[in-house]
Amino acid sequence: MPITARTVRLLMPLAALLVLGLALLIRAVDDGALRQYSGTALYASMVWAGVLFLWPRLAPVPAGAVATGFCWLVECAQLTGVPAELSARSLAARLALGVQFDPVDLAWYPVGVVPLVLLHHLVCARARTERRPPRDVLPAPASVPSDTRR
Repeated sequence: MPITARTVRLLMPLAALLVLGLALLIRAVDDGALRQYSGTALYASMVWAGVLFLWPRLAPVPAGAVATGFCWLVECAQLTGVPAELSARSLAARLALGVQFDPVDLAWYPVGVVPLVLLHHLVCARARTERRPPRDVLPAPASVPSDTRR
């Protein structure tokens, strides 16, 4: 089955919901480091799904780079205090932008994106091989030039 832009656009909200469900499950069963760092990584995973929703034909590595770059941009924006101010007024802003800069988060964003980039690459590679026509098992015999006889 070919993977079309429409298929990707339909799958990415489902992927984001699965990631959100996993994040909420972890939040329900853990109250420590797993909760904090998995939340950071899973936030990046949801951003990756958003990137592919917006640009469904984007290749795996550029999609991962855009998602990670966006996460880093949001994290660094927290140094300005603007996200903290917006977060004080809105729960949605708090969930999307965070409140306080944490340099450790910069390392956790790729943890949420890299596995998805690898999975995306494998899916694309498989789709390419399924579209290729079958190859002959044996190559055609090479012709022997007539002037090589003795």
